Amino acid sequence: MTIYFERGDNQSQLGPKDFRDALEAAFKAGGNPQRVLALPPDHTRSDSRAGDLTRLAYEMLGSRLTDVMPALGTHEAMNEHELEYMFGDLPRHLIRVHDWKKDVVTLGYVDSQFVSQVTDGIYTKPWAAQVNKLLIEGKHDMILSLGQVVPHEVIGMANYNKNVFIGTGGNDGINESHYISALHGMERIMGRCDTPLRRILNEAQDRFCKEMPLMFVLTVVESLRDGSKAVRGIFVGNSHEVFFRAGALSAEVNRFIVKPAPKTVVVTMNPSKYKRTWLANKAIYRTRMLIDDGGKLIVIAPGVHSFGESATVDGLIRKYGYRYTPEVLRLVAENEDLQQNLGTAAHLIHGTTEGRFNVIYAPGELSPKEIESVGYQWGDWKELQAEYNVESLQDGWNRSSSGEDFYFIRDPGLGLWVRDSHPYKN
Repeated sequence: MTIYFERGDNQSQLGPKDFRDALEAAFKAGGNPQRVLALPPDHTRSDSRAGDLTRLAYEMLGSRLTDVMPALGTHEAMNEHELEYMFGDLPRHLIRVHDWKKDVVTLGYVDSQFVSQVTDGIYTKPWAAQVNKLLIEGKHDMILSLGQVVPHEVIGMANYNKNVFIGTGGNDGINESHYISALHGMERIMGRCDTPLRRILNEAQDRFCKEMPLMFVLTVVESLRDGSKAVRGIFVGNSHEVFFRAGALSAEVNRFIVKPAPKTVVVTMNPSKYKRTWLANKAIYRTRMLIDDGGKLIVIAPGVHSFGESATVDGLIRKYGYRYTPEVLRLVAENEDLQQNLGTAAHLIHGTTEGRFNVIYAPGELSPKEIESVGYQWGDWKELQAEYNVESLQDGWNRSSSGEDFYFIRDPGLGLWVRDSHPYKN
């Protein structure tokens, strides 16, 4: 287990030739594989360039690329518009849909003693290492996991074996992983490679995946002030080290320390990617360490039309709302529906401000009554877009027509913003 390809730094502008070189290194290291399963993320992670890498893998491998399974986790299957957005003309007969409730096998359990040790005793149950059965039964000689390493609210830095155990995982593994991190506290983990959940996933990989032909191709992408994206790095390997190397670069280019702390933060959420608060709440996760006490976050999200990724989750969010952490923990203890959906309980914790700042949510379709019922203030996205003139802004400090200083972020899902005075800024 080693690193087979590494290219880029915080000033690089990588492109198609670098992608091809990276895939060539992966296929060579894998002994010229004859039956390959690709695991890219779905369209909501399109900036990873995993869609381009998947198409290029098909161009290079042809019929040897037998299956492409977007690592949906609990997300809904991609429709044709979303497939086109992510994968272009990739033949659709290659696409396999991950069903996180039916098509999952349990490889084993990371024991409760290990889980308790790495979580400092906040979680004491064994953790189920689950994957889609295609990874076990597909007779592949390479499982090509593709994606972006970037700060993340559940695991600290996204991707690597999260793409496998969560992206193709099942109910138990996904729900409990989210809840473990919510209990630990997202502000303690975001932007860090070494987190309790990552240690659990690494242990699961070490114990249960020794015979699984995993190969990881990890990108690091920076969102520039003008809204363009620069691929800063690409890393290929099948060891934990490849993730830590990519994570070190992501910490350089995807974490932004801001001084002074802004009272007003305005973010826009790409309607092609963010259609539910389940994902669009990255607006809150990635800016909560930035906003000054008593401040406000304005979320302009014209694509958002519902709360959850399924009818069950949507109903639970509507029922309980985004409450302070102690309230959610009490509700979990008292209500079986939340006990059976710990991932949703974690989402409710992640989406609260804990009373420290206000959220003005401007969705495309949800009504003022619906938004206010879950704990946010409603806003009109067209009016706010015009008021802050967001289409002409660059990321960073700006001033509104009324003279209000505010900090603007075009897509908060691509980084982590932290005020200079935050206790977890380093």
